[in-house]
Formats: sequence, C-alpha cells, structure tokens
Amino acid sequence: MEQYEHVVVVSALIMRDAAGAILIVRKEGTSKFMLPGGKIEPGETPAETVVREAAEEISVTLDQQKLRFVGEFLTDATNEPGWGVRAYVFEHPFVADWKLAGEIAEAQWLDAEKALPSNIGPLLSDALLPVLRQSV
Repeated sequence: MEQYEHVVVVSALIMRDAAGAILIVRKEGTSKFMLPGGKIEPGETPAETVVREAAEEISVTLDQQKLRFVGEFLTDATNEPGWGVRAYVFEHPFVADWKLAGEIAEAQWLDAEKALPSNIGPLLSDALLPVLRQSV
C-alpha cells in the first residue's frame, strides 16, 4: 500500500441509473471526473457527509437509512497532487430529480463494464471499479 505524507478524508456516493451506470461529476476548474462527495467536516460521520455533499453537488436529499456502505479506499487524491485520499464510499438508490449544483460543472454516466475513459480520478479507476466489477 502506498504511503502518503498527507491524506484527505472524504465520503463519496455511488448512484446508478436503471441500466446500472454510475453518476460521476467534474468540479469547476478540474479535468477529472469523480464520484459526488467531499471532505468530512468535524463532528460529521461519513454517512452524514455523503448526505450533505449530495445535497450540495447534485441537489438531492438522500435517505440515510437507504445508504449501503461499499467500503473504505485509500488511493491518490484527484485534485491534490502528492496527497492521498481515504474515501468512505456509499451507494444509494437512484434519485430521479438530481441536477448539477454548487461547484459541479459537468456530469456523466459511467458504465463500469466498458472501457474506462482517461479522465476519471484514481478512486474510480484504481480502487473502486475493480471492486464493483468483481461484485457483478
């Protein structure tokens, strides 16, 4: 396992459409797509963070009781060169009325079974997608 001098701790959301594709987002001023989510604030649990971040980034209200913990992953941070990211990843059933909000510039649907685009962050490409592919 790679060691990092600095690690940012985040929660991230997997939300799939009816075909099983995963919603990914790109923040303004960045080039890589990632899962919706963000840094855990003092006093927050990882589940509370993913609920807050989903509201801020894709304008949805998640039901914390419907969150399924997928796992904890450590990999390179997408937007902080040289940093690691420890991500607590949750899945939530699809919420139809999502829309871009806050700092999110763009969204796409990612099919984990197809060739991966080069513009996705390391959490998706290195840690999460291999796990999702094994569970199919």
